[in-house]
Amino acid sequence: MIGNSETAYRFLTAHQAEYGQMLGYRDLLPELHGKWMRDMLLGHDDMTLQAHRGSYKTTCLSVVLAESLMLHADKNIIFLRKTDGDIAEVIKQTHQILLHPVTQSVFLALTGKPLGISRVNASEITTTAYYAPRGAAQLLGIGIGGSLTGKHADIVITDDIINLKDRVSQAERERTKAAYMELQNIRNRGGRIINTGTPWHKDDAFQLMPSPIRHTCYDKPRLIADDKLAQLKASMSPSLFAANYELVHIAAENALFATTPPTVEDASLIRDGIAHIDAAYGGEDYTALTCGKRVGDTMYLYGRLWRAHVDTVMDAALADCDRLMCGPVYCETNGDKGYLAREIRRAGYETRPYPEKQNKHYKISTFLRKWWGNVVFIDGTDPEYIAQILDYTEQAAHDDAPDSAACVCRALDRRE
Repeated sequence: MIGNSETAYRFLTAHQAEYGQMLGYRDLLPELHGKWMRDMLLGHDDMTLQAHRGSYKTTCLSVVLAESLMLHADKNIIFLRKTDGDIAEVIKQTHQILLHPVTQSVFLALTGKPLGISRVNASEITTTAYYAPRGAAQLLGIGIGGSLTGKHADIVITDDIINLKDRVSQAERERTKAAYMELQNIRNRGGRIINTGTPWHKDDAFQLMPSPIRHTCYDKPRLIADDKLAQLKASMSPSLFAANYELVHIAAENALFATTPPTVEDASLIRDGIAHIDAAYGGEDYTALTCGKRVGDTMYLYGRLWRAHVDTVMDAALADCDRLMCGPVYCETNGDKGYLAREIRRAGYETRPYPEKQNKHYKISTFLRKWWGNVVFIDGTDPEYIAQILDYTEQAAHDDAPDSAACVCRALDRRE
């Protein structure tokens, strides 16, 4: 099938989706993913690709990284994701593609030589094809919190450097923007920057990038079936679905919490506060933990959120209470007849069980909304916890975080 260098080159540059399918990525489509990959591999200008969650953006990127290591062997690449852990996932996938028998066969036909790996670890790959004069790794992955000082690259690629943290934190948005602007300094003359991802906020770092190629969940070819899309839409807030699948930003209808509170690193500010657990006992609900302390007109909060039965996360929740020195632990008794309170006491913690008599929406719209402008979150609060509060409406599918936060605000409001 691939008998000579010309055929091998044409296969890698004109039939990339078919190449990906032979690697095992059978959902790649020539008319969509093939075009994305050609633009990434063969383009000269900076580019931005925005596509909905689950559209195989990162799979396409891994294939293109492997192809670039073979076809652009005189160039070095710096690849950025949000964290070092995210980097390792793509480096591993790219390494597997390079070792695949199809890749080995194509490279042998292309160059007459076998493709070897001279160096590989969780953050970099260098192949035996590499002949750049500089001593830099051929492909180097960096989390955006890592140091870019002194580094240079012919090709710079970002993938999902904007995520949920950017949605709920202005400070995180500014950090991401600063990291993206730094890329202009590490790109070599004549080099290019390729960006892929999903928008999360109207003021995120996509505002600094070139106008994107866009593929929403409704664009053809459709990648998500109607029934699956309906399930996804029902499982999250309208604003979150709009950002991740329709690639637009909308204000959550009837949203009570429009702004995101600031965050501080000093966990001692919440010491000697109280805690509250809103328990899930199965299904789609979340277990939420809120620790809080009122200091004058400031409400310090720390929140965790797990999509899990309370029994499976209780140890983690109580460990956070210990670490932050927050207690007693409040929990309602309406749904479980006091089960959670008994389990907390059995674990050796002081608890304050109570029968909930107040309407949930009234409680959230009264106590949490009253304090929201004076809330300061302790660093380490789950972004998902804050996002669930920002997305809260009376019709919200999930309200565990705002309910727990409101209970803490109510207790501290009354205590004062």
